[in-house]
Order: sequence, then C-alpha cells, then structure tokens
Amino acid sequence: MARKKKELPLLEKVTIADVAAEGKAIARVDDLVVFVPYVVPGDVVDLQVKRKKHHYAEAEAVHFHAYSPVRAVPFCRHYGVCGGCKWQVLPYEEQLKYKQKQVTDNLTRIGKIALPEISPIIGSAKTTHYRNKLEFTFSNKRWLTPEEVAQDVVYDQMNAVGFHIPNAFDKVLAIDECWLQDDISNRIRNAIRDYAYAHGYTFNNIRTHEGMLRNLIIRTSTTGELMVILVCRIEQDGQMELFKALLQYVADTFPEITSLLYVINNKVNDTITDLDVQTFRGKDHIYEEMEALHFKIGPKSFYQTNSEQAYTLYKVARDFAGLTGNELVYDLYTGTGTIANFVSRRARQVIGIEYVPEAIEDARVNSQINGIDNTLFFAGDMKDILTQDFIAHYGHPDVIITDPPRAGMHPDVVNVILAARPKRIVYVSCNPATQARDLQLLDTAYTVKAVQPVDMFPHTHHVENVVLLELTNPSSLNL
Repeated sequence: MARKKKELPLLEKVTIADVAAEGKAIARVDDLVVFVPYVVPGDVVDLQVKRKKHHYAEAEAVHFHAYSPVRAVPFCRHYGVCGGCKWQVLPYEEQLKYKQKQVTDNLTRIGKIALPEISPIIGSAKTTHYRNKLEFTFSNKRWLTPEEVAQDVVYDQMNAVGFHIPNAFDKVLAIDECWLQDDISNRIRNAIRDYAYAHGYTFNNIRTHEGMLRNLIIRTSTTGELMVILVCRIEQDGQMELFKALLQYVADTFPEITSLLYVINNKVNDTITDLDVQTFRGKDHIYEEMEALHFKIGPKSFYQTNSEQAYTLYKVARDFAGLTGNELVYDLYTGTGTIANFVSRRARQVIGIEYVPEAIEDARVNSQINGIDNTLFFAGDMKDILTQDFIAHYGHPDVIITDPPRAGMHPDVVNVILAARPKRIVYVSCNPATQARDLQLLDTAYTVKAVQPVDMFPHTHHVENVVLLELTNPSSLNL
C-alpha cells in the first residue's frame, strides 16, 4: 500500500522580510524560515509550502494581500516562467542594495576577518541588453504555461526554441522576446523558428535523442560584429541539404552576421567543446575591444558576458594591483588572458595559468595581435602547475591576480600563494561566499585593504567582488 503523501501547510498573510540566497526572498513564521521566489520584502502573501525540512521550508506565493511599496513591475513577458532575471520585481537601486549586503554578510560571517570599509557597489550602466552571448535550445516538447494549460486547447505546434524550464530538463519555454541581449538576437531566433516551422524541420527530442535542430548560440560584441552558431544532428540522407538551406536563409536574411558557423552534433549531450566548428559564411571569430586592445573570440572562447561592465571590473583589478612597470604578475585562472593582457603594459611580465588548453591558445593569440611580448601562458590544473618548483623557475611574483571559478581556490593553491609571499593579491570573485572562505585562509599572512563589489548581472542575485590584500609583514618576503 502506497504511503499517503503528507499534506503541506498554507501559511496565510505572511510578510516577506528580506532577500536571501539564490535570488529568493525570506519570511519567518514562528521558528520556521521560509524561502520564496518572485516576491520582495514588504509583500504580504499567502504561502503554499512545497517542501519542509526541520526549521526551514520552500514555498510559493499563491495570493497577494498587499504589494510592497518597493515592488517594480516586471518588464519581460516571460518573467516568472523561464527562471531567469528573478529580481525584475525589485527596482535596480534596491537590487544593488541587496548585492552590497550579500558581499558584506559573506565577508563578515564566513570570512570573520578584519575588513576595511566596503566601497559602494558599482552598478551596470545597462540593465537590459547587456549580455554578449545567449544560447537557445530547440525542443519538440514545448512548455505550456499555466494559463495555456487552463485553456484546455490542443496545440498544433509543440516545437519550441528558447530556454530550459528549471527542474524540467526535457521542456523548453518558447521565447518570443528576451531582454538580455541586443534585439538582433530576438529577430534571428524568431526568424529561424518561423522558417523551421514553415518547412517542417524536426526539433530535438532530449529524451530519445532524435530531431535535427538542437541549439542556437548568438554572440555580439561592442565592435558591432555578430556571430551565430547553429548546432544540428545529421543522421539521415538529405538532412545536410536541408540544414544548409536553413543556413543560407539565415545568411540572406541577416547580412549583418559577420560569422555564421555550424556544428554537427550527433552525441547524446549538448557540449560542443570536443566538436569541429564549420564556417558557412564570414570569419570564424569576432573581436571585442577594450582600451585599444583587441580580443579575438572564437565559438568556444570564454569572455565576460557583460562586455562594458567587464571593462569596469578589470580597471578595478588593475588599480588594486598598483603596478609601476617593474612587477612580475601571476594571473591565475587567466581564461583567454583578458586580465593578463589588460594589465601587461603596466607590468614587467605577466604569467597566466588556466586549465583549458584552447583558452590558453586564445590568450597567446590575443597577446600576439596586440603586440604584447611580456606575457607567458601555461595550460593545466592550477594545483599541479602552480608549485614551488614553478615559482623557483619563473620567478617569485610581486603581485598575484586570481579570478577562480565559483568554487573558489583549491587549498593547495592557497598554500602555494602563502609560500610565495607576493606583496599584493587581487582576488576577483563571482562568489563572495567562497571568496570569504579563501580570505580567511590567506588571513594568516595578508590584510584586506580594499573591497569593491561590481554588478555584472542586473536583475539576478549574482555579484562580482574584488578584494585587495597586502602582505601583513613585508619582512617575510621570500626573495
């Protein structure tokens, strides 16, 4: 006999108190902490608990008794369904306030170290159309919104191109208009969708791994260049001709595309890092520009997705580094060498280390095309490359700039940094929680001198943070 499912409570007339992690808000009911999406502090709501464990629960707002005076009206028609841009209901100044609080709380509660006054967060000049890269998925299982389900209509077209629905890996929400990228992105995606509908192209079935059209990637740049990558599955005779007819339609309809590429992916997963990218029209790359430096971006290259705010972030990092032209700089987790090349003209030499070999090749190319000859780049696992022997061979760094992934730095890397004793460390982080953990480890030899949050992703809870650390006892320099 099946166990009867436990009925979860309805919490009535609850006032939302604060903003919590992962973009959710928080309420407190007696000794229960409740996490709720798509609400803001000051909203008075009825909450249907969806999951409860000990003293916390997850819930959704099912009825609003009163709206918060700070609530904003979402501008996107897909808000609350696609799962992105969850903070549209907060005015941008309020978003910045909570991001500043997130940085402060993490550094104080997790780091538990002495801190200077934290500088006010630097907001993004653009709060819409700020991303330079979006990836869309084709699916033959379109997600129906609650309103569409309520209409009890049989829909002729169940194909969709858009974004995956959270917690429903095989469902895709059909996107008509996305505010994250320049409107050319909307026009290209919708034109490809309509052409595919009209000509009977098959869309990917994520469960059975069938269907021709799989993914669409669109990259823009501040130089005005535009890259479009179409990914398809080709397993039957005649499909390649059909696919190239679609590519030709895109090329004819959008002459502004400077790089029209395609990938044949017959694998089970969607990653294209191990696959060849073919050029249908134009170049196989675009360029990004920053302070007269040009950065070559290929279809697999990593580049900060908010180009204009990336410039702000890198200027903060360079200023914190305090370079005079005589320093040896180590740039850890260098990616395609953007920071390394950006600071190179104010350093004696910059050494960049990165896990991904293709990224290191991009970094070397970026040095070459900008006439930079004082950089060295190495590919490999950071904890294996950055060793005492490496430092003994290439020199002790005067400054270390580190920009690790969300998980932060491996303890072995922290220990090597501590042993190297650079005068200054500039720690760029996309996750203040793991940054705080690492700062606590570095606190044995370093003092935090400056903290500067930077907002790269408006309408989300994500925040970048740059911290300057200086050696507490300079007499311990390992010369």
